[in-house]
Amino acid sequence: MKADSDDLAMRDLLEVGELIAARAVTAREVTEALLARIAELNGKLHAYTQVLEASALRQAEAADREMGSGLRRGPLHGVPISVKDLCWIEGVPTAGGTSVRKDFRPPEDATVVRRLAGAGAVLIGKTQLTEGAYSDYHPSVTPVRNPWNADYWAGISSSGSAAATAAGLCYGSVASDTGGSIRWPCAANGVTGLKPTWGRVSRHGILELAASLDHIGPIARTALDAGAILAAIAGSDLKDPTAATRIVPDYVSVAAAGVKGLRVGIDPSWNNNGVDIETQTALASAAQIFGDLGAVVVEIEFPAVARIVRDWVPNCAVEAAVAHEADYSTQADQYGTVLASVIETGRAVSGTDYQKILLRRAEFRGRVETVFESVDVLLTPVHPFAPLSLGTIATLGDQPELIAGLQRYTCPFNMSGHPTLAFPGGLTKDALPIGLQLVAAHFAEAALVRAGAAFQAATGWHRLRPVNLPAGREEKISL
Repeated sequence: MKADSDDLAMRDLLEVGELIAARAVTAREVTEALLARIAELNGKLHAYTQVLEASALRQAEAADREMGSGLRRGPLHGVPISVKDLCWIEGVPTAGGTSVRKDFRPPEDATVVRRLAGAGAVLIGKTQLTEGAYSDYHPSVTPVRNPWNADYWAGISSSGSAAATAAGLCYGSVASDTGGSIRWPCAANGVTGLKPTWGRVSRHGILELAASLDHIGPIARTALDAGAILAAIAGSDLKDPTAATRIVPDYVSVAAAGVKGLRVGIDPSWNNNGVDIETQTALASAAQIFGDLGAVVVEIEFPAVARIVRDWVPNCAVEAAVAHEADYSTQADQYGTVLASVIETGRAVSGTDYQKILLRRAEFRGRVETVFESVDVLLTPVHPFAPLSLGTIATLGDQPELIAGLQRYTCPFNMSGHPTLAFPGGLTKDALPIGLQLVAAHFAEAALVRAGAAFQAATGWHRLRPVNLPAGREEKISL
């Protein structure tokens, strides 16, 4: 029944995984339900660039056979998950939101894709993104729509992953974040995203925007679901020497410890100055909830971020110019104006100026790490204002103060490499999601999942779902 299918589609990843494992529903039935929902909704949401119907059904059937014989690979086994269209899947077009790479068919799977397959996940499709994972869509791409309200921003680069998760078109997605691209879409779409420590997840087989700023991580509906996906994809990788060799915890198990005694840091000045009243109220409520759960709320002074926010653009631009060097030198006319401008900016930055940025980054990274000597997690906004309308975003390039505000709480942690968790913390008066953020020390993602899971167990913001989703059928691509 359609109602049953819709209910199933909107459940949490871990819950659906348990239903499949208990044989209350088959992986094929779950996959078919989501494919039907994608066919109904994706024509208006444009969250997917490719729906991998044929291969997803084969993977679901394989999962059913394995679990029927007593083999369960873990919590993701048989569960449909998407990947951002930066992730290589062997032989499947991977455009990265660009025109210049529209015909690129990878020779192998990305490490994250291989690990999802090893965990038994069903790869249901590839999600849409902005051009090259920067700030604007290529003119040939239809922008992703926000399932809560199509007149509002769906977030930046990982918008397809967040919209698909929010609308029940997958149970989670592997995305990327270079300056806020997991966190802004999570805030806009009312879902939960985990940007891990730089190096926690291999970048092998991921189309690059800015190598030292790119973080690969999950978007899901809950902190526990995000932790389950991260546990599956994280770890060292011989194909990516920058991937950390640290042991990867079982994030779902460690979350059971709760937050009693956990030190939650708040900088009242940074969190409130220039921040709208609805976001301030959501932050204050979250701090109160953490305190009620037994956490220790600690006031701190966070290092100044204005300089490092300004440095992010030229830093990203230099690395984007490197990432696109071969294509841009021969096919510049295939690039949209925004990404082309960024590449040109990067080509113009001197070696001396770039080195100064690197030195300031190193200093800032150290200052941020020092904060976590006195707290376990830091609570901040995702951005300091209510959800943005499409009209506001259309003129974003003419509003430098708005851009700086958007980046104020996100890109500093790409510059420093620290892990963050974005999660729903309230609703605006217009019934749109408000996103909050937790930050932790390098490789302390377990603290983020613990805190996020405790907050979500005590609240219901993550349980809210978009209503009145637009319908519009779209043909699926069989691969």
